[in-house]
Parts: sequence; structure tokens; C-alpha cells
Amino acid sequence: MAKKINYDDWSKEELIKELRRIKETKYGLVWHRDLPEEKIDILINPDARTPNEMFPNEMAGKPFPVLKESKGKAIETDKSKPVNLLIEGDNYHSLAVLNFTHREAIDLIYIDPPYNTGHKDFSYNDKIVDIEDPFRHSKWLSFMEKRLKLAKTLLKLSGVIFVSIDDNEQAPLKMLCDEIFGPENFLSTIIWQHSVQPKGYTDKFSVHHNYILCYQKSSLFQLNALERTAEHNKNYSNPDNDPRGMWRSGDVRNALYRPNLIFEIKTPSGKVIKPPKKGWRWSKETIAEKIKTGEIIFSKDESKIVHKIYLENLEGRAAETIWFGKEVGTTREAAQELKDFFNGEATFDTPKPVRLVQQIIKLNKNHNAIVLDFFAGSGTTGQAVLEANKDDGGNRQFILCTNNEELDGNGDKIKHKICSDVCYPRLKKVIKGYKNIKGEDIAGLGGNLKYYTCDFVEAEPTDRNKRKLVSESTEMLCIKENAFELIQDENDFKIFKNSDKYLGIVFYEEAIDDFKKSIKKIKGHFNTYVFSLGDDPHEKQFADVKGRVTLCAIPEVILKVYREIFK
Repeated sequence: MAKKINYDDWSKEELIKELRRIKETKYGLVWHRDLPEEKIDILINPDARTPNEMFPNEMAGKPFPVLKESKGKAIETDKSKPVNLLIEGDNYHSLAVLNFTHREAIDLIYIDPPYNTGHKDFSYNDKIVDIEDPFRHSKWLSFMEKRLKLAKTLLKLSGVIFVSIDDNEQAPLKMLCDEIFGPENFLSTIIWQHSVQPKGYTDKFSVHHNYILCYQKSSLFQLNALERTAEHNKNYSNPDNDPRGMWRSGDVRNALYRPNLIFEIKTPSGKVIKPPKKGWRWSKETIAEKIKTGEIIFSKDESKIVHKIYLENLEGRAAETIWFGKEVGTTREAAQELKDFFNGEATFDTPKPVRLVQQIIKLNKNHNAIVLDFFAGSGTTGQAVLEANKDDGGNRQFILCTNNEELDGNGDKIKHKICSDVCYPRLKKVIKGYKNIKGEDIAGLGGNLKYYTCDFVEAEPTDRNKRKLVSESTEMLCIKENAFELIQDENDFKIFKNSDKYLGIVFYEEAIDDFKKSIKKIKGHFNTYVFSLGDDPHEKQFADVKGRVTLCAIPEVILKVYREIFK
């Protein structure tokens, strides 16, 4: 157990501040949300005597993240398809970069974070958090809060996030998400049957489910209907050879008492059908019209009316809150899927089935959605996006973020580098094709992929560091503008293009004239980033091409985002 804190040496002001902190919402847990991750372990130190020792401030000058492309790992099969991104590094740093490149640009987020079971599945500040750690829940909530807040800023107003979790943290995670996304934006807790194998008798419950929390960014999100399967259509038939096809009978009763809808109906033979206690669903005139069109018929004995619901009129089905393993896959299926890529080797302990993530993706109506997974693990989400595109002709893009370490079962040594040895090879095989464990040729789904790693630039605001940040920001700017084709590569400036626009990066003010000479030879608009020690992109020097450029000062446009995150 954690030792008690000695408050004897605290000043009055320090004690008041501590009382205010304790009164804050902690969801029933000791949650030290204001501390940097690397400092929370100090709380367990019994020798801490002052607030400064217990709650030290973040160190000034913490490095800012940038991205560096591993060009040898780029995959391109079709220039007409979007470029998917795989980012290796701590996902907090990746999310910080994405807050510059993709703020309010993401349509759907799916994450499968560590469940904090206490069995070496969760690392905090490079240390395994075990079940005996008295601050286990506090560390996990702090870890998740930082990342979910950054994730929220990435979502479009019409965006949505899905978070997998189990009973260890489901309750506090629900309250945390209510605070971050707003309880009014909670959509559902989906129950996923992750296992269907029966277990022998024990004196404990046999757990066969996990949860998926779902939150919209705002009411602009529209939940998509899911596809119907043979199972959903099994109650439809056509016993009377209706030319409109298969149908099933629907309810004719009103759910609420409606005296104006209580009336008798006469059959063709003159029999009288009594109304339901609360009345019919429709008025007398509407029922007469439905009888005329054949939508309502009489039973053979003319004792009741039958309302036909036609299968052809149904567009999909409503998403439900219980997802069965036979419909979306199980953990056993997921493990086998992954082994198929690696000659039967179990390279990752907790993959999710492709069918599960694919169903989540299809709950968003946008077939051109940008899908983010910042706990990407083995890369299931990337495969699910490509499979979804194949199914419905979509043009979705994925962004996957994961670290490059995976501990073995004892949690004490590296077994696989999860990003470079598992996630990337899987995506490469899905895109280009491979032989499965049976030796069968599996065709590739096609697509494009770029692989990035997180690097760092010193944050101290010196002129030297600003120039360094600009020189290291090319990849980030290409990602932000979705322009990757380098068409002019000079020491002082670069020009990239995509299908409908150009990106210009000017590294020195002295190169502006040469840059302008180049763009005057090219038809099109240029989003142009110009080095400046302040926030002035040198607009006066671009006066003669004013209508052809949109200017931004760098690194200020990047620093503005990072100051907000790392304040």
C-alpha cells in the first residue's frame, strides 16, 4: 500500500491548493491528472515533503515531435488511391503531430488501448504497471485522458470515436469520455461477444464479452445502416406470390391509446374485425388505401388484417448494441488471421478480428472517410479499411500510430518490434498479396502506404531551433497538404503536387524570388509555407503572385499548435 503523505511542513497556501485539488472530480479514484507522465511515480515516494517535490513542473524546453519518412518502406500500387500513413513512435507524440496535419479532419477513430488488467499489459513511463500498483487506475486514466483530448480535436464535427475496453476500466473510461466528449454525445456501449467456446465449470463467471464505447463529436454525425444478411432476412417469404417480392407481417396495433383510431373493419365477406384495445396504427382512410394496394390483406379466416413489410423497401438494418462473434468475429479468429501472415507464428497477443473493425468502419456513411487508429498494434484497422473499400468501392484512407516495442509474455524483454516487424509487414502483404499458411496465393487489395518515425527538435525558442524545425518539417507539410510528388527540389525551396494543387516550402527569405520564378511557369494554386522568425509570411514580397498563393509562416504555424499541447 502507498504510504501516507506528511503534510506537517506544508504552508497554508500549499494546503489550500491541495484541498482544492482533492475536491476535483476523480471518478472515485485517486487520479493525479495534472502531472506529467514521467512525474506521477514521485507520488509513491514516501520521502516527498513539499508540493514541489510531489508535483514538480514539467521541464522547460521539452523537444517537439516531427516526422521522418522511411522512404525504403513506401508502397505504391495505384496513384489514384489515397496515401495511407503508418507512424512509428509514442502515440502521444504522433497525436501531437496530427494536431497540426489533421485537426478536425478525421471522420472515424477506432482504438483498442491497453485494458490495464494488471498482468503486464500496460506500460507507463517505460515501466510495467502491475496489479499491486496502488496508482494503477490513476496512471491509466491520466494516460488515456491526454490522448483522448488530443483525439477529440482531430475529429470532424461529423466524426465519431469507438474505444474497445473490458471490465477492468470500462466504468471509469465511460465517465472520462463523458467529460471529454460530453454525455450528450454518448451513442452506445456495444457488447462484443469475443469468445464462443464454452468453458468447463469453475466457481467464477466465464467471460465472453468486451465493450466498445461509442461517442460522436457532435449531433452532425449520422449513423449508417448496416448491410442485411441471410440471417436478418430469414423471416421474409412470399407465400402469396406477391409481385413486389418477399415480405413479413408487421404490427397493426397502436402503441399508445388513440380513441380516434378505434373502429371496426369489415372484410369482403361482411365479417367484422374488432379493433385492438389501443386502436389501429392508421386511420380508416389509410387502411382502406393499403387494402386497395395490397399492403394490407386479410387472413384466410378473415379474423384479422395482415400488414406486409416488403424486403425491397428496407435499406439495410439498424445497428444493434450486441454484436455476436458469428457476425463480427472472435479473438480466436483474429489470432488465426494474424498467424496467416507470419507462417503460423503468434506475433501479437491481442489482435481484433477484421470483421469487427470493418463493421465499425461501415457505421460511418462517408465512403471517403479518413480513419485513425492510434493504438494500431498489429494493423487490423488498416486491413479493415482496405477490405471495406474493396466491398463497397470506397476510397477511405487510414492513419495508424503505434510504438515499436512488444514485450514477451513475461513483460521483460522485446519479442517483436511491433511496428516494423508486425504491423508494417502485415499491411504490405494485404496491399501487395502474399501466400497464406496453407500456401495459397492471396491477392493484394492494392493501395499506397508511407512509413514515418517520430523524431524531435529542441523546443527552446531560439532562431537556430526555429530553422531546425522548419528544415525537419517537410514531411509534416506534405502530409497536411496531401501532396507527396516532388516536382522541384532546390536547396532553398521545394515544390510538391497532388492531383489538384501544389505545395511550396521556402526555407529562406532570400529564396522567395527564385521560388516565384518557378511557380510562374506552372499553372495552378500554391499553398506556400515560408520561413519567418515571427508570424509574417512576407506577404509584400508575394504581391505580384497574390492570387496564386496562400501563405503561411513557418515554423509559427506549427509552434502555435505545439504551444497549446505542450503548455
